[in-house]
Amino acid sequence: MKKIRFTVIGSGWRAMFYARIAAALPNDFELCGMYCRSREKAERIFAETGVHTTCSIEECVECAPDFAVIAVSKGDIFKTAYEWLERGIPVLCETPLGSSIDEMKQAWRLHREGAVFQTAEQYHLYPTYSAILRLMESNIIGEPYNITLSAIHDYHAVSIIRKVLRKGSEPFKIYGREHIFPVVETMSRYESFFDGRTSDKSRVRLTLEYGDGKCGFYDFCPVQYRSTIRDRYINIQGVKGEYSNGTVAYLDGNFMPHRDTLRISGERGLINGISFGGEGLYENRFATCMPEDETAIAKMLVGMKKYTETGEEIYSVKDALTDSYAALRMKEAYGGREIDANPEEIFSSY
Repeated sequence: MKKIRFTVIGSGWRAMFYARIAAALPNDFELCGMYCRSREKAERIFAETGVHTTCSIEECVECAPDFAVIAVSKGDIFKTAYEWLERGIPVLCETPLGSSIDEMKQAWRLHREGAVFQTAEQYHLYPTYSAILRLMESNIIGEPYNITLSAIHDYHAVSIIRKVLRKGSEPFKIYGREHIFPVVETMSRYESFFDGRTSDKSRVRLTLEYGDGKCGFYDFCPVQYRSTIRDRYINIQGVKGEYSNGTVAYLDGNFMPHRDTLRISGERGLINGISFGGEGLYENRFATCMPEDETAIAKMLVGMKKYTETGEEIYSVKDALTDSYAALRMKEAYGGREIDANPEEIFSSY
């Protein structure tokens, strides 16, 4: 594979994932430069990582990357992506693709008019989630009719819920509410805590109900990503079985019950492969084994390069906008209102 050359617009926590991937896989990726707003931050990141940083947009353009990754704050993603598309450079946007219905409609219009961009919705490319999705494709538990997901937030959760339930942009209802509970903090993005500090945290429980009765049960508290005392959970129920955090209960062709688990191979918490019943569901195809997030983003980078060459989408703009729209409408249900959501509100206006 020819080395993929890209630039990153942004220098925050998310941007650094791309720097780590380029450092871990130098034969696959070249990070041409990371655009920073201040010289002070550019110098600090260079000193800490060795990544080429710049405060010059012109320099980023002149390095002629295959595409630019937009990893700025959520509210600025669409505006910044548009600016780089105007410069004639393909764009891979971090999530969400739009922060308002108006931005989502604009994004859909740009897509229909031929703008070359994708969204870095990576969770379906995580080793564990990609293995689960492949397992569901095997029909081992029959048609899945509900999923309880307590692991990831907003548009990321919607992405997995829709893929499991085999849903596109159909209308659905949202109901539930937000609750506030105290939680002892144990870890943040940057440090661990051992002083017993306690904060009130949001816990959101919502039902996304489709017209055919299929449901996504969303349950999330932000500390789940890093807390050492809050677990993650995924349960999928089908007509003839159930998947629950790595264990599958199912019926064979003679309706005899079985129970088995996913087999995960790897070292130090990193995943090289996942199988079930002797059948491979996931295999790491990179030379280096990385954490799941970096692995998924690396796959996204490969997919983005292929998209610029063939037009084959790695995660369709329509899917990304459906996720962003759903996340926006979910927040309207926090207070207990039942919301009628129809993603076609975005697409039908073009």
